[in-house]
Amino acid sequence: MTNLEERGHLVTEQVNPDSVNLDQLSSLELVELFNREDQKTVDAIALAKEQLAETIERTAAGMRHGGRLFYIGAGTSGRLGVLDAAECPPTFCTPPELVQGIIAGGAGALVRSSEDLEDNADDGASAIADRKIGQYDVVVGITAGGTTPYVHGALQAAKSRGATTVFIACVPSSQVRANVDIDIRLITGPEILAGSTRLKAGTVTKLALNIISTGTMVRLGKVYGNRMVDVAVTNQKLRDRALRILQDLTGLGRDAANSLLESSGKHVKLALTMYWTGLDKDASKQLLSQYQHNLRTAITNYNNQK
Repeated sequence: MTNLEERGHLVTEQVNPDSVNLDQLSSLELVELFNREDQKTVDAIALAKEQLAETIERTAAGMRHGGRLFYIGAGTSGRLGVLDAAECPPTFCTPPELVQGIIAGGAGALVRSSEDLEDNADDGASAIADRKIGQYDVVVGITAGGTTPYVHGALQAAKSRGATTVFIACVPSSQVRANVDIDIRLITGPEILAGSTRLKAGTVTKLALNIISTGTMVRLGKVYGNRMVDVAVTNQKLRDRALRILQDLTGLGRDAANSLLESSGKHVKLALTMYWTGLDKDASKQLLSQYQHNLRTAITNYNNQK
């Protein structure tokens, strides 16, 4: 017990002076308090905008050379990484291996608390080695309080293998240092419930991951305007979305948009390329491939060459 590290100085462990009477508040007062405190998450993102932008640029650059994006964490931090990674295939039609979430304890830790597994740095390093992470990969270590050994072990291993390393924490660097390429600090202050980092820390982390993954996909050309033109048409809701995208961007009626979608093999980006160029399916595929599947670039260059 004498060797137990004291963490009381960390911002995420401190007592919030605005919630010391938490157990005496009415339900309405509780909601109002949460609302006031949650405003701080947006401000924290604004203060980290340069680091978030650099993460987007480096991730997109790595992916253009075959790299991948990894989130790694324990507990809530790990679950948030897995959640963001899992949303990429249906939203951007990416292969599951392109964006991956790694959580201490594996899949079982997603639904059952296993916080004791975060204390082993070697396990984090092993997770990096198991996935053969290399120079074009980006590894984002997520730890609200900044001290999780599992995450630090993973980041050190990733750095030694030449990967780009990113650290996301909700404590200032003066409290916990990290030897990484990009250091993202999302400072939201003490939690309403002291030490419960699934609250503001969890919220601001989710915001940051939203920005990183979506921003990266935008840079890779998986978005046209603000439409998800690489959406995976795998259920009725997504089929409806695909048809509405085609209708809005082409002016076609519902039936014509449906025929176009079917002729493309249910690929919205390919369908738009076929419609705007008049090329058949194979020629449209070739055109998109020529321009790294960036729809706007492909269409612009095709029109300029006519």
